Amino acid sequence: MSAEKSAAVVSQNQGNIAIVLMQNPPVNALSKAVRVGLISEIKAALLDPSIEAIVISSQQALFSGGADISEFSGNDFEPPLPEVLDLIENASKPIVAVLNGPAFGGGLEVALACHYRVTFSANKVGLPEVNLGILPGAGGTQRLPRLAGVETALSMIVSGKPVAASSVKGVFDVLVEDPQELLDKAMAFVQKLIVNGEKIRRTKDLNIDPASAPAELFAQYRQGIAKQARGFFSPERCIQAVEAAVELPLEEGLQRESELFMECMRSPQARAQQHFFFAERAAGHVADFDKATPVREIKKVGIIGAGTMGGGIAMNFANAGIPVVLLELKQEALDKGLAVIRGNYENSAKKGKLSPQDVEERMALLVGATDYQELADVDLVIEAVFEKMEVKKQVFSKLDEVCKAGAILASNTSTLDLNEIAACTSRPQDVIGLHFFSPANVMKLLEVVKGEKTSADVIKTCMQMAKKIRKVAVLVGVCFGFVGNRMIEPYGRESNRLLLEGASPEHVDKIIYDFGMPMGPFTMGDMAGLDIGYFVRQSRHEFISQDPSYCVVANRLVEDGRVGLKVGKGVYLYEPGNRKPIPDPKVLEVAKQEAQKLDIEQREHSEQEILERCIFPLINEGARILEEGIAAKSSDIDVIYVYGYGFPVYRGGPMQYADEIGLDKIYDAMCKYRDELGDYGKMWFEPAPLLKKLAEQGKRFVDYKN
Repeated sequence: MSAEKSAAVVSQNQGNIAIVLMQNPPVNALSKAVRVGLISEIKAALLDPSIEAIVISSQQALFSGGADISEFSGNDFEPPLPEVLDLIENASKPIVAVLNGPAFGGGLEVALACHYRVTFSANKVGLPEVNLGILPGAGGTQRLPRLAGVETALSMIVSGKPVAASSVKGVFDVLVEDPQELLDKAMAFVQKLIVNGEKIRRTKDLNIDPASAPAELFAQYRQGIAKQARGFFSPERCIQAVEAAVELPLEEGLQRESELFMECMRSPQARAQQHFFFAERAAGHVADFDKATPVREIKKVGIIGAGTMGGGIAMNFANAGIPVVLLELKQEALDKGLAVIRGNYENSAKKGKLSPQDVEERMALLVGATDYQELADVDLVIEAVFEKMEVKKQVFSKLDEVCKAGAILASNTSTLDLNEIAACTSRPQDVIGLHFFSPANVMKLLEVVKGEKTSADVIKTCMQMAKKIRKVAVLVGVCFGFVGNRMIEPYGRESNRLLLEGASPEHVDKIIYDFGMPMGPFTMGDMAGLDIGYFVRQSRHEFISQDPSYCVVANRLVEDGRVGLKVGKGVYLYEPGNRKPIPDPKVLEVAKQEAQKLDIEQREHSEQEILERCIFPLINEGARILEEGIAAKSSDIDVIYVYGYGFPVYRGGPMQYADEIGLDKIYDAMCKYRDELGDYGKMWFEPAPLLKKLAEQGKRFVDYKN
C-alpha cells in the first residue's frame, strides 16, 4: 500500500489503522495529483481486510490550503473534489481527519466530509472562497451548517475569515491543547472508535432544525453585511447556499451549491478577484534582482518627521519589533508626535487588539531625537517631511553627512523627482523612494520607487522589508506622482471640470460611489484637505498653464479658506464632530461664476458620461505609465489602485476593469470626448498610443509585456 516518495499522497499502516498523508508542498493544494492519490489510497485501505479505520492527515505544516486555483484556468478537473469527498463520506470504514495544521477551503471541506475530526484548539480553519469571488464548491456550504449550526456557518462562509478550531463548536470531536500531543491522542481516539464498534457518523445524515434558522435570521444577516458586501456577487450566493442546507437533503443541497458555484465562477467579479489574488503575489516578482542579489540588514530605522505620516511609518516598524529613532528638530513637535503614537496604541488596547504590555513594548522601541547625529548608526532612514523639493534636498544633504556607509536613504515623497533628491547626495545608489499611504500604520500599500542609480540590493532589501512590516510592495519608476498619484490627477481634474460644466458634487460623488469607490472625488478631496492639491498645482504650473479651467473652482475654495473637513467646510459643509458631507449651493454658484468667466456652457450630464470621464482618463494614464515602463505590468497598477485608493477589488483594479469591458470601449469613448469637448477634449482626451494599439489588435493590458 506504500507509494513512491515523490507521490502527492502516501500511506503508512499502524496496525489496523491506515494513515493517509497528503504531501504536496508548499500548502498541500488539492491538485489533480492529490485528488487522484486520495482516491487511490482510500480505496486500497477500504479493500484491505486488516485495516479497520483510516486517518487522513498531512506531512506538511498545513493540513491543506485548499484548491489549486492555478487549475481554474484549465479544464482538467477530473476527478473533481466532490467525487473524492463522496468516496470519503460513504466509506464503509470510519475515516478520521487529523488536522495537524491550518485547513482552508477545500482542505476544510475534506475534513467536513470525514466521519470524525481531531485537531488542536488554536489551529486555524476557514472557508475563504468568497475572497476569490466564489463559494465553497465541495460541500462546505452544506456540511458546515449541519455540524456547526447555521449562524456560525454563515459567518465563516460569507466573511471568509479564518477562525480558531476551538470556536467552531460541533465540528471537532477531539480538541487537543498541546499540538505535540495531537497524533498520540488522535490515534487513541481512533482505537477507541474501533474497540467500541462505533457506528459511522456521516455528516449527510445530520439534519438542521428549521426552527434554528428562521427566515428572519437570513434577512437580518443580509442586512448586517449589506455595506461590506456592496458590489460583490458571491456573498449573496453563499447565503443562498446555506439556505439550501436548511431546506434540502444533502444530495439536493450539494446540487444547489454546485449551481450557485458555477454562477459565481462565470461572474466578472470572480474573474476580477482571482486576477487580483494573482496580481498581489506577482507584484513581488521583479526583474531588478535575483536570488544571488545580497540583502542589507535592517536592525534599526530612522524616521525624519514625527507628524501624521512619520508617526504612522514609525508604528509599522515598532509593530514588527524593529527599533526606531524618530527625529524632529523641535522638542515640542517630537513630544506631540510620540504622544499621538501612544494614543493610537492605547486606543487599540481599549478595543482589545493589543495588551497594555504590547503598548509599552512598542513605545519602548521608539526613541525620540532632535539631532541628526542620533541617526549615525541606523540601517535605513525614511524622510517624511513637507512635500517641497528644497526641504527634501536639505534633509538628504544632511543625511549624506551623518549616516553610515551602506545605510539606505529613503524618501516618502508622493510626487517629487527621486533622481533629483538622490543627486544631492554622494551615494545615489543608496537612495530609494518608500511612498507610504495615509494613514501609514493602516494602509497596506507601499510604492517602492527605484531611481536611475538605485542599486539592486537596495531594491531587494526594501521589497523584503515591506513584507516584514506587513505591507504589499509594488516597485515603480520615477515620474511625477509615480503610478498612484499620477493616475489620480486626471480623475481629480475631470471631476472638477464636470463641476465647472454644471454637474453637482453630490451627483458626481454618488455615481463614483455606486461604481464601487469608497467615496466620490469631492468627498475624498475634503477629507484629504483641498490645500494639498492646491500646493501640488502650484508646483506644476507649466503642466496646467495650457488649461485655464484647470481646477479653478477648487482653487477658489482654498483661497476662500474652504480647505475641507478639518475646517468644517470645503466642497461640502460639515457640522462639528460629524463627517457627513452637506451639499452647499454656494459651491455651485462659484462654479457658475467661473464657468461664465471662461465662457463654458453649463449643462446636464448623463451618469454614463460622468463615470466615463472620471474613470477612463485614469485608465488611459495607466496605459501611458505601462508603455513608459514606470510600472512593469498592468497587474501592478491594479494592486496600487485597490490597496492605495480603494478601487473595488470586485472590479480587479482599473486595468483589469478595462480588460473586462474591452479596451475598444475605452478607446472609442476617449476619442468621442476628445472630439466632442473642443479644445479641452483635444488637450486631455487623446488616447494613449498603447491603448490605441491594443484596442486595434483586440488585446488586453494583461497581454502587454514591456
